[in-house]
Amino acid sequence: MDWYPNSDEQLLLRTSARFATGMAPAVSGARWFRDLERGDVQGELTGWPPGPTYQLRSAGDKAARRTGRALLVGIPLVANLIANLGGASGTPLGDVPGRGKPDEPENEVHDFPVMWAAPGSLARTVPWQLDPGRRPEDCVTDLVLTDRRLLFLATRKGSLAKADILGEFARDAVAEVRRMKFSEVNADVRVTFTDGSWVRLSVGNPDNAERLGQVLGGAVRMLAESELSEGQFDRVARFRADLPKTAHPPTYSRLRSGVTLVESRIPVKAGSGLFETHSILMDDSGQPAEPAPGDL
Repeated sequence: MDWYPNSDEQLLLRTSARFATGMAPAVSGARWFRDLERGDVQGELTGWPPGPTYQLRSAGDKAARRTGRALLVGIPLVANLIANLGGASGTPLGDVPGRGKPDEPENEVHDFPVMWAAPGSLARTVPWQLDPGRRPEDCVTDLVLTDRRLLFLATRKGSLAKADILGEFARDAVAEVRRMKFSEVNADVRVTFTDGSWVRLSVGNPDNAERLGQVLGGAVRMLAESELSEGQFDRVARFRADLPKTAHPPTYSRLRSGVTLVESRIPVKAGSGLFETHSILMDDSGQPAEPAPGDL
């Protein structure tokens, strides 16, 4: 693995992350960085290299874009399925859902800010490498949540070198993570900081989007390995023995019903930044278990 938490720190979740991309016809393929008056602030962000600029699409552009998206929409769906291959029998990962309806037309249909930030606010300090239009082609960015911090990491495609920490925030600086369902493959989240600023990110697949909100909202309790029972520890040892050497250390979560979910991410060769998620569900004794309604 290319990054480990501190010895006194618990890893809760790691997922791919990048600034989201507009989907409605007028904003398709675009993203903007806004202040509270909807001014474009990307030229004000310290240390950011120049990036692409976007314009709202005209009616003619919208019609052409709708036709094009009918052909292209399957591409990220296939990528998402590849990213979740290999789940064990009983895996909670479900089918890829369809796109939702806009919750905020002003931010999803008529405009598409991926940063909403007054001068000096926390959102303005997120790393520029989260922007697919700015970062090098071989750069892959991840979001990591621990019991103490929210971090952003960068790795290079095909590299085994240690990940670079691009930025980090204290856990208590994050006020909310909200799932934004009007997005390709339902994988967008809004991370809101305690000063009211926010960023909109795509985190790869709907399971990660849901889990991030559950963990930060307290609906799911993450467990340390030391909290597992003897039977659970034995079951996890067998689970890990079946994983390849490239697997990330598993994470453990206690679902609403009391069932324990164990998950491990494994990089796949099908594409950069894509992962298989292997998972098992077990009861307190380590025996296989089924999720209850509302667990996932």
